[in-house]
Amino acid sequence: MEDVEAVNLAADWADISQGLRKDLGHQLHSQWIKPIQLGRIDSDSGTLELYLPTEFSANWVKDRFADRLSLAWKIARSEVRKVKISVHPGRRQVSDLRLGGDGRQPANDAGAMLAIGADTLGDAGFTSGIGLDASLTFAAFVTGEANVLAFNAAQRMSAGEKPQFSPLYLKAATGQGKTHLLHSIGHAFLQTHSRSRIFYCSAERFMVEFVQALKANRMMEFKARLRSFDLLLVDDIQFIIGKASAQEELLYTIDALLAEGKRLVFAADRAPQALDGVEPRLLSRLSMGLVADIQPADIELRKKILTSKLTRFAPLAVPDDVLEFLARTITRNIRELVGGLNKLIAYAQLTGQDVSLQLAEEQLTDILSANRRRITIDEIQRTVCQFYRIDRSEMSSKRRARAVVRPRQVAMYLSKVLTPRSYPEIGRKFGGRDHSTVIHAVRLIEDLRTRDADMDGDVRSLLRQLES
Repeated sequence: MEDVEAVNLAADWADISQGLRKDLGHQLHSQWIKPIQLGRIDSDSGTLELYLPTEFSANWVKDRFADRLSLAWKIARSEVRKVKISVHPGRRQVSDLRLGGDGRQPANDAGAMLAIGADTLGDAGFTSGIGLDASLTFAAFVTGEANVLAFNAAQRMSAGEKPQFSPLYLKAATGQGKTHLLHSIGHAFLQTHSRSRIFYCSAERFMVEFVQALKANRMMEFKARLRSFDLLLVDDIQFIIGKASAQEELLYTIDALLAEGKRLVFAADRAPQALDGVEPRLLSRLSMGLVADIQPADIELRKKILTSKLTRFAPLAVPDDVLEFLARTITRNIRELVGGLNKLIAYAQLTGQDVSLQLAEEQLTDILSANRRRITIDEIQRTVCQFYRIDRSEMSSKRRARAVVRPRQVAMYLSKVLTPRSYPEIGRKFGGRDHSTVIHAVRLIEDLRTRDADMDGDVRSLLRQLES
């Protein structure tokens, strides 16, 4: 029977994992979700154990994915009431490295949302904890030109005096800080309104709980509890698209809360007007307050964010050139940028190596490749010629002087590293040279980088110029 149960669990996990891969993308899924190992389900408590190989990865997954994992398992298997994420018992010794810096235990996000069931406040109540992440505060939010409007608006929403606008709608692409601001508003609001009640959830969670209340004939209790909160925080509102009954309930809830002067904050990855399938009345409510846009962080803000995160890892040293490299290379979103820093430091601590530019280039290949812009061979040739102060025509000439040959070989090497072009294609761009000439150049520069510090320095400098 245990074997059958294990097979069934594995099948469910395969489906859940595949769904998360679509939601999170290949890189995040491979780094954090794929390593999860299944434990057993405790029949008395309904707790499913999920294991990760290190304390660092277990804390990271708990901080960010506990609620998604819990919700997915509850839907897949009715006997699962919660999930427990921890280090695999056989790998406990790794946790002694305390890769998270301060060893802080993350907030229990799984109990943060709407929760209808026998283990909550009444059969159709809400959990007593609001599930705010203790690390996501205004003090920990790094500001710059890209996000200062949203930051100031969020502070105003949580202040003691009544805000001039409600609802506040935070619009930002994935990983730019909108969820951080939602948690920050909740923390600050509780400090100034200690007896107030806060409701925080994702739109996806709202949908699940709405459907469960509908099936259980508990809609009156659901509505009453939802409208008893003083601050409503709803993340990823785009996921409520197309659900007519849930949209209608959310519309009525917004109207009821606004009529009582209560505060509402929504976050999404697109502007209200870009939400397809949303009822016009709900669309007007979402956009009637202030829509605060968080722009992608520029390089200066990215460097500030990395510097602020280093306090967690003191006294570990991270050279300035590594921070500069990460800030210039990982540009898609802040979550990926910080994840890259975390991965690099975790690897250094686990292996006892120093953090260096070479280590970053070796260990962050997937992240760097995903963020790297398309570079052309023409651009490489132009940059190499400027660097070595030679004429552009030398890239295709037949001259064999060392002052010309070496830069040409470096350009061939960079063309293979930074572009998807084949050896024959690269050869044609260098005066119609044979592919064997390009192979020789690539292997020669690879070898020189290991033996000649000056050559390695030249290549690193050129890589930074081309990737910036």
